[in-house]
Amino acid sequence: MAIRVGIIGAGFAGLSTAKVFKAFGFDVTVMEKEADVGGVWSASRRYPGLTTQNPRTTYELSDYPMPRSYPEWPSGEQVQAYLQSYTEHFGFDHEVMLNTCVKTVQYDEAAQFWTVTVDQKRPGESVETKQFEFDRLIVCNGIFSIPSIPEYAGVDAFTTAGGRLCHTSEFTKVEDADGKHVVVVGYGKSSCDVANATVGRSASTTLLARTLIWKIPKKLKNILNFKYLFLTRMGEGLFRYIRVRGFEKFLHGPGLPVRNGMLGSVESVVAKQLRLREIGLHPEKPLETIARSTVSLVTDGFYEKIADGSLSIRKHTEIVELRAGEAVLSNGDVIPADIVICGTGWKQRVPFFDNQMTSRLTDENDNFRLYRSMIPVSVPGLAFNGYNSSFFSQLSAEIGALWLIEFFSGNISMPTDSEMNRDIDQRLAWMEERTDGKHSKGTNIIPFSVHQIDEFLGDIDLRLNVFKRFSQWLMPVVGPDYRALTKRLLARHQAKSKQ
Repeated sequence: MAIRVGIIGAGFAGLSTAKVFKAFGFDVTVMEKEADVGGVWSASRRYPGLTTQNPRTTYELSDYPMPRSYPEWPSGEQVQAYLQSYTEHFGFDHEVMLNTCVKTVQYDEAAQFWTVTVDQKRPGESVETKQFEFDRLIVCNGIFSIPSIPEYAGVDAFTTAGGRLCHTSEFTKVEDADGKHVVVVGYGKSSCDVANATVGRSASTTLLARTLIWKIPKKLKNILNFKYLFLTRMGEGLFRYIRVRGFEKFLHGPGLPVRNGMLGSVESVVAKQLRLREIGLHPEKPLETIARSTVSLVTDGFYEKIADGSLSIRKHTEIVELRAGEAVLSNGDVIPADIVICGTGWKQRVPFFDNQMTSRLTDENDNFRLYRSMIPVSVPGLAFNGYNSSFFSQLSAEIGALWLIEFFSGNISMPTDSEMNRDIDQRLAWMEERTDGKHSKGTNIIPFSVHQIDEFLGDIDLRLNVFKRFSQWLMPVVGPDYRALTKRLLARHQAKSKQ
């Protein structure tokens, strides 16, 4: 009888995990609360102007290319369609249960299986409660699952008067901004995308940037695609990893002046190209600070709209109170506000686990304690995939699924519990230091995505060939580089089963 695997979430992580586990003969069931697959790309969560940060070829799964008709930076709708076609192409679309919200998860220690209780929305909007039992459970609900919105003073008066307060992921219809005074909170990609999309439709759009960060143009000097600088092994190697090996020892040792010169040159180009000094939006800190949290690409037309005054930006300030039709800022200004849209991040939670299980998964600061960002210590039959903020989230999830195959098959020589806990402690301390605490509860991998993939492959003795690895120092890392790995691991399992 095939081992039953429950997978919670149908984004990149959940779907690639299902595809890989099905290929290895596991009985998979995917539970997704939305009406379509896609995770952050679902129709229910796509804000106006949403596109990928990655160019198309660096955001593909290894054995399923995106349509070549897609633009260099696909839209959210196109990514969702790609993931839907992925489930159909590999024949597991019937194993995906949509409109299925996981309510509780319980583990039977004696019988060693998981009971998952779900609410399924049926035709006609009725809800049916069901239970499923699984031998293994893989949580793939993502680190962008619960929107975080500040608790503003006066919000009741604001909404009673007809105002709307929402997260960027909840603002899915740009026409809602027509004729309204729009205030967007945040300076990350989603905030800038949404603010940019409402200009020309809204009565006014004001973006509040408490902190200025570096934004990277899609093409430096309008010529060189940023993927050739940042989505390579060299681009990743410019930032110091928790452990440096090989050529990285040179870059962060004798070659440090060379490394600093490279980053300094890029910083100068970006500042000049975006006219950051002229429009007063220079972050006044080194470019290498992008390694502290995430890299945010420039939204097309964003800086031009700021320069011509059609998009207003308020720096180093935030909302302290909402009133009927207006927002009071920390600098004392009062601005008109009918809609307040918050690009203020996400809460990292797993709401279907009870307090006892949650305490086994997280520390006193709610940081997830996961070895290799995948498994909790001393909780058998449970794994996480996609719990990493990564440049190559699709590849991290797909290679992570191969790692889980070997883990659940007993083919990885795992450290002891105390050794895993020491590794987790070291990684969390390193994350805390390098990100100034902005590490998404222990899930931040950027900009060390390829390092993590290498760790996965090293554990399961499934490495890239030397030529591929060398080429990635000079050229962008792309999905097809890893295409042969699943077949190689399958062949290994088949050979072992014949022995």
